[in-house]
Amino acid sequence: MSNYFRFVQSCLRRLLHGGTVTRDPVLQQLRMCVAEEQVFDVVGKNTAKLTVDHVGRAVGMLWQFQKEKPQMLRTVELINSHPQFLTLRVLAENKITHMDNLMLVDILYSFLRLNVEPHDSLVQQLVSEAWLRIDRLPMTSLSKFAICLSDQHLQHSTLMGHITSIIDQMLPSIHDVRILSTLMISVSSLVSVRLRDALIDRAGHLLDTIDVSNYNSPRRLVQFLRNIKHSHRPLLEKCNKILLYHIPRMDAENICIIMGLYQSLQFNNCDFMLAARQRLTELVDSSTDPFSFTKLFVGLGPMASQETKERLENTALLLADELNAQQALAIAETLEEIQSRNLSLLNKIASVIKRNLHVYKPVEVARITQALFLLQYQNPELFAKLRNTLVTFLRSSIFPYEVSMLTRVLSLLPSPRLDETLISRMEAVAPQCTLSDLNSFSFVIAKWVRNDSSFAHNTPSKYVHLLQVLNRCGCERLHMADRLDLLLEELKYISGEWFEEMLVSEVMATLQRMMDQINWTNVVELAYFLTKINQHCPPLLDQIASVAIKDIEKIHPSATYAMLLPFSVLNYDPAQADELYDVCIQHIIPHISSFDPHLLVFLAYSLALADYFPEELVRTIFSIDFLGKLDAQLETLPDALNMRTRLRLMELNRAVCLECPEFQVPWFHERYCQYFTKKGSGSPAQQQIHKLLSDVLGGYNCVRVEGTTPYSYTIDFECILDAHMQPLPFSEPATLQISNRGKVHWATNSMERIKEDLPPGAQRVAIDFLDSKCFCKNSHHIKGETLMRKRHLEILGYRVVQIPHFEWNSMELSTQDAWKEYLKRKLFKEVSP
Repeated sequence: MSNYFRFVQSCLRRLLHGGTVTRDPVLQQLRMCVAEEQVFDVVGKNTAKLTVDHVGRAVGMLWQFQKEKPQMLRTVELINSHPQFLTLRVLAENKITHMDNLMLVDILYSFLRLNVEPHDSLVQQLVSEAWLRIDRLPMTSLSKFAICLSDQHLQHSTLMGHITSIIDQMLPSIHDVRILSTLMISVSSLVSVRLRDALIDRAGHLLDTIDVSNYNSPRRLVQFLRNIKHSHRPLLEKCNKILLYHIPRMDAENICIIMGLYQSLQFNNCDFMLAARQRLTELVDSSTDPFSFTKLFVGLGPMASQETKERLENTALLLADELNAQQALAIAETLEEIQSRNLSLLNKIASVIKRNLHVYKPVEVARITQALFLLQYQNPELFAKLRNTLVTFLRSSIFPYEVSMLTRVLSLLPSPRLDETLISRMEAVAPQCTLSDLNSFSFVIAKWVRNDSSFAHNTPSKYVHLLQVLNRCGCERLHMADRLDLLLEELKYISGEWFEEMLVSEVMATLQRMMDQINWTNVVELAYFLTKINQHCPPLLDQIASVAIKDIEKIHPSATYAMLLPFSVLNYDPAQADELYDVCIQHIIPHISSFDPHLLVFLAYSLALADYFPEELVRTIFSIDFLGKLDAQLETLPDALNMRTRLRLMELNRAVCLECPEFQVPWFHERYCQYFTKKGSGSPAQQQIHKLLSDVLGGYNCVRVEGTTPYSYTIDFECILDAHMQPLPFSEPATLQISNRGKVHWATNSMERIKEDLPPGAQRVAIDFLDSKCFCKNSHHIKGETLMRKRHLEILGYRVVQIPHFEWNSMELSTQDAWKEYLKRKLFKEVSP
């Protein structure tokens, strides 16, 4: 059918141009062609007559015919091996100087798309000629030429640098977002911060003023942001609005590409994910070939219902033998993401992987190994092959990030340690590694130490030496650091014992040294980092607060959550605390409807920790419409984020019920709490405290362990003291309940009845043991969550006694008598009025 339409178009073109005085018979023949063979036939019959225009038209038509075919039906290899294609290549090379600027770039682009090798003399001559004319190329041709350079892996070349300079000079004159987005991707590795911001501003302006008829341009803009690792929320949201509009017409491949870009940028958009799930579900029946099905499986699998997952797995099993190496890798990673237990499918995929192991790159073998390991897949023979392949790659690798990744994945496999050659590779690349790579090495070494029995008998071992190298390289890198933005990028994913024990103090000193670089562009990332590493640093936090108050209008509303985290989580009130929270709340409220549901819950919980409950925010979250939207979004979120969101909603619900009863928000998490409440034997310290409390209070019947309050707080220990501070025994196990009218009262486990009030002057005492998680890492500063818990227990009528771990485990309390005396002071001291 497509050939018929091409024929009709050719006839129309002939009729349209029938009145021209000068006719070109060869050009007319080319216009009549509707397939590659016809083009080659014209070339073969007219070789001696072919002009530069004929060559350009013929090559362009060959690529156009291929472009119109689905990926699986393209025949580029056949075209490349055709004798007349060689004729066209020779003629093109001989006529380069006769080509105009437009044809020069177009023909280069077409030859590269038809798989002519970059080292071929034709390509090199075309690139050289284009370089000579680069300042005269129109923007359309310049953008296409930039693509050609990227195809040849010349993103960092001097020539690409020249293109970057032209873009910088000509940016205001670019009015086509398609051209701009193409150029932005090509030069993404070379842009300065100033040019980056200018490009983003220009792209945003063009999206506002131009009707974007397709989704390729906004998709390229998102790809640019991914390439430069810059999650610019305003531009992302503009692109997302256009992409969302086009989802009903997208195929699985494009949806998966966009989802992958969003994931890399940590950009979650509820509306997009729900629309993507709906569209992908619609494509299930039509995605029956390996290419389209793999894209569908990767995109839909993690957010599909159980029934749909099983259907996808069954189809994957049927298509498994037809999968190529890359498709098998994609399926394996998705199976790990959804934690599939379909052994038949796993065996099939493993068989395809094993068959294609020789074609995978180092990164891909590492990804395969990690996916199969996390799936707990049992296949010793395959894992042995994977391990040998990884070791081979590691021995020859010269890239620090690659050495780091390969060693980390190798450490997952059941092998006691690596040989001396591989340890030498780590030591050799360590001085070039980022802090993140060094941190990865530390995890590997720690695992080797645990598995190597000789370590206990050989303290000054190779492992100790390697750790010393890591420590030195890490400290040197921090001392040399002079840009806060780059340092924060390296620190983004760093964690673990080595970092906390060896580097954290150096990191904090470096951050304070760079305090004058804190501004609205990096304040959010710095705030999030301090929260993640649990570091209470007043100078840095004060500077964050100052920048936030000054430049709140420049900070995206959705970023306010991360910016406020260290103040609420770490329980730090700067001198301008009230002003900080006020400006942030005022900045958020007008944009509530644009927040993703789960992020709005996190934001409200963060404010609740600091004892702030904006009424409009609270009423929005606990409305029927919002909770319905949240439920829908939860189905698309990864399991860990899903559970965390549900937990935060419960904690917010509890906080609002206790602290803002005037909002009349109902408590609807009782069943959730009953399901997730776990009873345990407690830590050794808690067991010790239980015994000593019973001695101090006069018996076990005066101490209740792990009592449950209304709104489902679990108290470590509980006792009742009368007006004279004498313990009262519990007559029977009891729990605090909420009556139908919302009144808090005590009731036994065996019957639902309101008990008598406590004797006059008596008090219920909640005794909590505070372990290290309740405090900031570098101090005895109590965290916001523990403080909020104390606040809530006091609202419920308890006097709260807290036993910090550093007091209980101190040298002062090293005898039974000292511990008992400590408990007596805590319990029986006079309660201040």
